[in-house]
Amino acid sequence: MTEPLPTIVLIGHGMVGQRYLEALAERGVTATHRITVLCEEPRPAYDRVHLTSYFSGSTPEDLSMTPVGFMEQHGIALHLDDPAEHIDRAARTVTSRSGQVFPYDVLVLATGSYPFVPPVPGKDAPGCFVYRTIEDLLAIEEYAKSRSCGAVVGGGLLGLEAAGALQGLGLATRIVEFAPRLMPVQVDEGGGAALLRTIESMGLTVHTGVGTQEVVVGEDGHVSGMRLSDGSTVDTDLVVFSAGVRPRDQLARDAGLDVGERGGIAVDARCRTSDAHVYAIGECALAVDGRVYGLVAPGYEMAETAADDLLGREKEFTGADLSTKLKLLGVDVASFGDAHGATPDSLDVVWSDSRSGVYKKLVVSPDGVLLGGVLVGDADSYGLLRPLTGSVPPVAPEQLVLPAGVGAPVALGPSALPDDAVICSCHNVTKKAIAACATLPEVKKCTKAGTGCGSCVKVIGQLLPAATDKGLCGCFAFTRAELYEIVRTRRLTSYEEILDGHGRPEARGGDGCEVCKPTVGSIIASLAPTLGASGYVLDGEQAALQDTNDHFLANMQRNGSYSVVPRIPGGEITPDKLIVIGEVARDFGLYTKITGGQRIDLFGASVDQLPRIWARLVEAGFESGHAYGKALRTVKSCVGQTWCRYGVQDSVRMAIDLELRYRGLRSPHKLKSAVSGCARECAEAQSKDFGVIATASGWNLYVGGNGGATPRHADLLAQDLSDAELVRLIDRFLMFYIRTADRLERTSTWLERLEGGLAHLRDVVVHDSLGLCAELEALMADHVAHYRDEWAETLQDPERLRRFVSFVNAPGAPDPTVKFVPERDQVKPDLAVLTIGGPVR
Repeated sequence: MTEPLPTIVLIGHGMVGQRYLEALAERGVTATHRITVLCEEPRPAYDRVHLTSYFSGSTPEDLSMTPVGFMEQHGIALHLDDPAEHIDRAARTVTSRSGQVFPYDVLVLATGSYPFVPPVPGKDAPGCFVYRTIEDLLAIEEYAKSRSCGAVVGGGLLGLEAAGALQGLGLATRIVEFAPRLMPVQVDEGGGAALLRTIESMGLTVHTGVGTQEVVVGEDGHVSGMRLSDGSTVDTDLVVFSAGVRPRDQLARDAGLDVGERGGIAVDARCRTSDAHVYAIGECALAVDGRVYGLVAPGYEMAETAADDLLGREKEFTGADLSTKLKLLGVDVASFGDAHGATPDSLDVVWSDSRSGVYKKLVVSPDGVLLGGVLVGDADSYGLLRPLTGSVPPVAPEQLVLPAGVGAPVALGPSALPDDAVICSCHNVTKKAIAACATLPEVKKCTKAGTGCGSCVKVIGQLLPAATDKGLCGCFAFTRAELYEIVRTRRLTSYEEILDGHGRPEARGGDGCEVCKPTVGSIIASLAPTLGASGYVLDGEQAALQDTNDHFLANMQRNGSYSVVPRIPGGEITPDKLIVIGEVARDFGLYTKITGGQRIDLFGASVDQLPRIWARLVEAGFESGHAYGKALRTVKSCVGQTWCRYGVQDSVRMAIDLELRYRGLRSPHKLKSAVSGCARECAEAQSKDFGVIATASGWNLYVGGNGGATPRHADLLAQDLSDAELVRLIDRFLMFYIRTADRLERTSTWLERLEGGLAHLRDVVVHDSLGLCAELEALMADHVAHYRDEWAETLQDPERLRRFVSFVNAPGAPDPTVKFVPERDQVKPDLAVLTIGGPVR
């Protein structure tokens, strides 16, 4: 008779619980044990560190930390929405809320923490929330739809994130913090002051040094205000409590396990509780150093310690690094080591720039050892400074805080770090382990570094080997961005002139290649008005530079036919124009499809039909939708405040204005946009290259989003913009992207590659840090003033129309290989199906 497998029961399935399961799988324990997980929430483990990203477009599925198929692959039984309610240590069983009884050989408690809500009158009134789970966020989002102002009790990490979320929902937001400064645990007085100035400049109201005495309730029983400890009252429709957390140890208390005087399940260095069969990990555990760790990195280390102990391996958890780096309300904040200078005789080295909101402080010992530091407003050096903690840096401390251009230059990079320096504190990965990999994806796969909070990714990139030749192709040693500058500054309009004057020596006098020809063609097209060149992509030499689709101003389909895509700005169309599209599709036998871009595509046109089709469309007032080019495709919209009861701005008008402004703009890759009339985001603006979401005060601008195979939610660039401010920032953003992106690089990839990322982009296009904004605006003004519809121009020139034939030597003959068969009252390509024995029809 087969012996039953020993059973592990895990109570709690948060980030630390999931890491424990992964640690078991990595060690082969899932093959030798039965594992049961009891989860209180209705969904598997998700990323609480980036919880607030839900309000910038991330879905609960995006936040999931449980790989698809993980539980099934490892035979793990996950019980959702069924928390443990009783532990019988004598019988070694756990009873869940559903009444099921689960026996265990090993019990692991990963119950996490719960939000602390101050015991003030009115705390349970409708309109009071905590900020801990996805369900909390869903409830806040729904309640905020009909409210205008909100308040957050607590100015710590989560409190500032909650404040940013409320502001993003269109609420006038205030923060109430009992301590004399924001983020009192992480930053000192100087850092708190810099943070306060920056946050107040964003339109948030901050009260420090006061507490909440009462939540005021209106006649309808809902929240209407707050009374503070200084006697003042403030109006608010919604209150979010984010005043810290407490370990969830009640289940352990009821089971008779030892707990700390101030809470937390007491564990030893191997994360074992007072019962040898029970472990506790994460925020519910009181470690041997007397701390309850609320950060994810120590929780992960505890999870691995408990998994190793199960196998008898020598691993202990005796404490952890509390260093943190976050972006709160768009502000970089970091602290590491002895940030408050508690070490006797320690010295401070400080750089403070009130104007730019930057504060940097390093704490050093008298003999120069770096003990810790605080960084606010500029935390780029965090990834290098944190691993140097406990050692004497190779340069003077003051050189580590001075900004570029002040004092002597500093050539301190990752090479200065020792091999055993921990680069990723979330997963305890050293420089040596990272240096053994060749690419960032390899680092993430092999070591998990960069998959936690993400603060180490920049340093990881600097440790990886760099490509030796960054040239565009074998013809040019320059990047696309460098070629753009050469063309712009030297006002070159000929590919031959560019290749012969600036190509690699061996490529000069040649014909170029399929990489550089369309790239240079796109650069010339985007700069044509400024250069005085023809903006028509099929004129003269330009025609030979274009990709296949551009040759006939249409997308080639899989059977050799072409699609016809008229522009429908903002997705708005009149009945008369709909009828024209229907008649054209009927008369030419085209397949008709409404797309996700809010326009109507017509498929199945032969080359010789394209001019006749477009003649009818242009006569009806349509223009090219540029579906064939690396240019603006569409600007989607919802119906906005004109029709929708939730709308706060006219999203259709704005979408139309933007699409007509940027139509025909040639760029390194296609561009997509959308405008949503409220925070409900029906137009999916945050999945676009540039997206706009209406607020009660104007427009929020998001950039760098992408759908498709590698989705990325866009980042918030600026808030509450007027119409003019919005257009001006988009002008700058697009022209800066066109100027600096690589060939075929979407804005999402470009933004992630851009040195300094979103912060640098904001400096350039919002604050004009490089002094380029006037030039970028002028380039866009040239484009707008000189735009001409390519199909309208084609139809007016008989010479241009001559190219639209299937066979040059038989202009009127159709291509006999392009055939169709009926399907669902339309047509589809008649293609051969490949089989082992040959093609069949």
